[in-house]
Amino acid sequence: MTRIGLIDYGMGNLHSVRRAIERLGAEVVPVQDAAAMQACNALILPGVGAFDPAMQRLEQADLIEPLRDWCGSGGRLLGICLGLQLLFQSSEEGQREGLSLLAGRVRALPRTPDHPIPHMGWGPLLPGAPSPLLPLDHPPAWVYFVHSFAADPTDSACVTAQVAYGDARVTAAVWQQNVAACQFHPEKSGPVGQQMLRRWLGWVESAAA
Repeated sequence: MTRIGLIDYGMGNLHSVRRAIERLGAEVVPVQDAAAMQACNALILPGVGAFDPAMQRLEQADLIEPLRDWCGSGGRLLGICLGLQLLFQSSEEGQREGLSLLAGRVRALPRTPDHPIPHMGWGPLLPGAPSPLLPLDHPPAWVYFVHSFAADPTDSACVTAQVAYGDARVTAAVWQQNVAACQFHPEKSGPVGQQMLRRWLGWVESAAA
Protein backbone atom coordinates (compact mmCIF):
# COMPACT_ATOMS: atom_id res chain seq x y z
CA MET A 1 0.00 0.00 0.00
CA THR A 2 1.21 3.49 -0.85
CA ARG A 3 2.28 5.40 2.28
CA ILE A 4 1.72 9.15 2.18
CA GLY A 5 3.38 11.25 4.86
CA LEU A 6 1.17 14.13 6.05
CA ILE A 7 3.35 16.90 7.48
CA ASP A 8 1.90 17.83 10.88
CA TYR A 9 3.34 21.11 12.12
CA GLY A 10 0.19 22.49 13.71
CA MET A 11 -1.04 24.63 10.80
CA GLY A 12 -2.80 22.32 8.39
CA ASN A 13 -6.27 21.00 7.72
CA LEU A 14 -5.07 17.49 8.45
CA HIS A 15 -8.39 15.74 9.01
CA SER A 16 -9.97 16.51 5.63
CA VAL A 17 -6.72 15.83 3.75
CA ARG A 18 -6.25 12.53 5.55
CA ARG A 19 -9.80 11.40 4.78
CA ALA A 20 -9.49 12.35 1.11
CA ILE A 21 -6.28 10.35 0.68
CA GLU A 22 -7.55 7.35 2.65
CA ARG A 23 -10.70 7.23 0.52
CA LEU A 24 -8.40 6.67 -2.45
CA GLY A 25 -6.84 3.61 -0.84
CA ALA A 26 -3.53 5.00 0.40
CA GLU A 27 -2.18 4.82 3.93
CA VAL A 28 -1.61 8.19 5.64
CA VAL A 29 1.31 8.51 8.05
CA PRO A 30 1.57 11.57 10.33
CA VAL A 31 4.98 13.23 10.00
CA GLN A 32 6.13 15.37 12.92
CA ASP A 33 9.87 14.78 12.53
CA ALA A 34 12.40 13.79 9.90
CA ALA A 35 12.55 10.15 10.99
CA ALA A 36 8.88 9.60 10.11
CA MET A 37 9.54 10.66 6.51
CA GLN A 38 11.75 7.69 5.74
CA ALA A 39 8.94 5.12 5.50
CA CYS A 40 6.86 7.28 3.10
CA ASN A 41 6.47 7.08 -0.66
CA ALA A 42 5.54 10.77 -0.89
CA LEU A 43 4.72 13.74 1.34
CA ILE A 44 1.87 16.23 1.56
CA LEU A 45 2.51 19.69 3.02
CA PRO A 46 -0.85 21.26 3.95
CA GLY A 47 -1.24 24.69 5.46
CA VAL A 48 -3.81 27.14 6.81
CA GLY A 49 -2.73 30.50 8.21
CA ALA A 50 0.15 32.92 7.69
CA PHE A 51 3.57 32.46 6.09
CA ASP A 52 5.93 33.42 8.95
CA PRO A 53 4.22 31.41 11.71
CA ALA A 54 4.18 28.38 9.41
CA MET A 55 7.90 28.64 8.68
CA GLN A 56 8.54 29.12 12.39
CA ARG A 57 6.59 25.95 13.20
CA LEU A 58 8.52 24.00 10.56
CA GLU A 59 11.78 25.32 12.03
CA GLN A 60 10.74 24.35 15.56
CA ALA A 61 9.92 20.84 14.34
CA ASP A 62 13.33 20.69 12.63
CA LEU A 63 11.65 19.90 9.32
CA ILE A 64 13.02 22.61 7.02
CA GLU A 65 16.29 20.95 5.99
CA PRO A 66 14.75 17.44 5.89
CA LEU A 67 12.06 18.72 3.49
CA ARG A 68 14.71 20.37 1.32
CA ASP A 69 16.78 17.18 1.35
CA TRP A 70 13.71 15.04 0.57
CA CYS A 71 12.83 17.06 -2.53
CA GLY A 72 16.47 17.55 -3.52
CA SER A 73 16.94 13.78 -3.66
CA GLY A 74 13.84 13.29 -5.84
CA GLY A 75 11.22 12.65 -3.15
CA ARG A 76 7.70 13.52 -4.26
CA LEU A 77 5.76 16.24 -2.48
CA LEU A 78 2.36 17.90 -2.83
CA GLY A 79 1.74 21.31 -1.23
CA ILE A 80 -1.81 22.48 -0.50
CA CYS A 81 -2.91 26.12 0.00
CA LEU A 82 -0.35 27.72 2.33
CA GLY A 83 1.72 24.62 1.64
CA LEU A 84 2.16 25.89 -1.94
CA GLN A 85 3.31 29.31 -0.76
CA LEU A 86 5.88 27.84 1.64
CA LEU A 87 7.65 26.16 -1.29
CA PHE A 88 8.81 29.53 -2.61
CA GLN A 89 11.69 31.76 -1.52
CA SER A 90 9.77 34.50 0.29
CA SER A 91 6.38 36.14 0.78
CA GLU A 92 5.08 39.68 1.01
CA GLU A 93 3.08 38.41 3.97
CA GLY A 94 6.17 38.04 6.17
CA GLN A 95 9.91 38.35 6.61
CA ARG A 96 11.08 34.76 6.87
CA GLU A 97 12.75 32.77 4.12
CA GLY A 98 10.57 30.06 2.59
CA LEU A 99 11.61 26.52 1.78
CA SER A 100 13.09 27.79 -1.52
CA LEU A 101 12.19 24.60 -3.36
CA LEU A 102 10.76 26.76 -6.15
CA ALA A 103 12.14 30.10 -7.31
CA GLY A 104 9.87 33.10 -6.87
CA ARG A 105 8.00 35.21 -4.37
CA VAL A 106 4.48 35.06 -2.94
CA ARG A 107 2.56 38.30 -3.47
CA ALA A 108 -0.67 39.80 -2.13
CA LEU A 109 -3.72 39.46 -4.34
CA PRO A 110 -4.56 42.68 -6.22
CA ARG A 111 -7.11 44.79 -4.37
CA THR A 112 -10.12 45.79 -6.43
CA PRO A 113 -13.52 47.10 -5.24
CA ASP A 114 -15.50 44.21 -6.70
CA HIS A 115 -13.26 41.40 -5.47
CA PRO A 116 -12.98 41.12 -1.68
CA ILE A 117 -9.96 39.61 0.04
CA PRO A 118 -9.58 36.83 0.89
CA HIS A 119 -10.49 35.18 -2.37
CA MET A 120 -12.97 32.64 -1.03
CA GLY A 121 -15.18 30.24 -2.92
CA TRP A 122 -15.30 28.26 -6.14
CA GLY A 123 -13.50 29.24 -9.32
CA PRO A 124 -12.64 27.60 -12.67
CA LEU A 125 -9.05 26.67 -13.34
CA LEU A 126 -7.34 28.08 -16.41
CA PRO A 127 -4.98 25.31 -17.60
CA GLY A 128 -1.32 26.14 -18.17
CA ALA A 129 1.57 23.74 -18.69
CA PRO A 130 0.45 20.09 -18.66
CA SER A 131 1.22 18.01 -15.59
CA PRO A 132 0.17 14.70 -14.04
CA LEU A 133 -2.09 16.74 -11.76
CA LEU A 134 -3.90 18.68 -14.48
CA PRO A 135 -3.23 17.74 -18.13
CA LEU A 136 -3.33 20.39 -20.84
CA ASP A 137 -6.57 19.07 -22.36
CA HIS A 138 -8.42 18.93 -19.04
CA PRO A 139 -11.91 20.53 -19.23
CA PRO A 140 -12.53 23.57 -17.00
CA ALA A 141 -12.42 22.39 -13.41
CA TRP A 142 -14.12 24.31 -10.60
CA VAL A 143 -12.22 24.11 -7.33
CA TYR A 144 -12.43 25.71 -3.89
CA PHE A 145 -10.13 28.59 -2.86
CA VAL A 146 -9.45 30.44 0.40
CA HIS A 147 -6.40 32.72 0.11
CA SER A 148 -5.15 36.30 0.21
CA PHE A 149 -1.75 35.68 -1.41
CA ALA A 150 -0.58 33.86 -4.54
CA ALA A 151 2.78 32.68 -5.82
CA ASP A 152 4.65 34.56 -8.53
CA PRO A 153 7.13 31.95 -9.84
CA THR A 154 10.36 33.07 -11.49
CA ASP A 155 9.87 30.38 -14.14
CA SER A 156 6.33 30.57 -15.51
CA ALA A 157 6.79 27.13 -17.09
CA CYS A 158 6.05 25.54 -13.70
CA VAL A 159 2.54 27.05 -13.60
CA THR A 160 0.13 24.27 -14.50
CA ALA A 161 -3.05 26.25 -13.74
CA GLN A 162 -4.19 29.79 -12.99
CA VAL A 163 -7.41 31.33 -11.74
CA ALA A 164 -8.94 34.68 -12.69
CA TYR A 165 -9.11 37.25 -9.91
CA GLY A 166 -10.59 40.49 -11.16
CA ASP A 167 -8.65 41.47 -14.27
CA ALA A 168 -5.63 39.45 -13.16
CA ARG A 169 -4.67 35.81 -13.47
CA VAL A 170 -2.93 34.32 -10.44
CA THR A 171 -1.18 31.03 -9.83
CA ALA A 172 -3.52 28.20 -8.87
CA ALA A 173 -1.21 25.17 -9.26
CA VAL A 174 2.46 24.49 -9.93
CA TRP A 175 4.48 21.45 -10.94
CA GLN A 176 8.25 21.21 -11.24
CA GLN A 177 9.93 17.82 -11.51
CA ASN A 178 8.96 15.99 -8.30
CA VAL A 179 7.28 18.95 -6.55
CA ALA A 180 3.60 19.79 -7.07
CA ALA A 181 1.27 22.18 -5.28
CA CYS A 182 -2.26 23.59 -5.37
CA GLN A 183 -3.33 26.99 -4.08
CA PHE A 184 -6.87 25.63 -3.91
CA HIS A 185 -8.06 22.82 -1.65
CA PRO A 186 -8.47 19.60 -3.68
CA GLU A 187 -9.77 17.82 -0.57
CA LYS A 188 -12.68 20.30 -0.46
CA SER A 189 -13.29 20.43 -4.21
CA GLY A 190 -15.66 17.51 -4.59
CA PRO A 191 -15.25 14.91 -7.36
CA VAL A 192 -12.89 17.15 -9.38
CA GLY A 193 -10.50 17.50 -6.46
CA GLN A 194 -10.73 13.79 -5.78
CA GLN A 195 -9.78 13.06 -9.38
CA MET A 196 -6.73 15.32 -9.05
CA LEU A 197 -5.58 13.58 -5.88
CA ARG A 198 -6.14 10.21 -7.60
CA ARG A 199 -3.95 11.32 -10.51
CA TRP A 200 -1.23 12.48 -8.12
CA LEU A 201 -1.34 9.19 -6.20
CA GLY A 202 -1.10 7.29 -9.49
CA TRP A 203 1.98 9.30 -10.35
CA VAL A 204 3.51 8.51 -6.95
CA GLU A 205 2.73 4.81 -7.34
CA SER A 206 4.28 4.73 -10.83
CA ALA A 207 7.55 5.98 -9.37
CA ALA A 208 7.47 3.38 -6.60
CA ALA A 209 6.80 0.50 -8.99
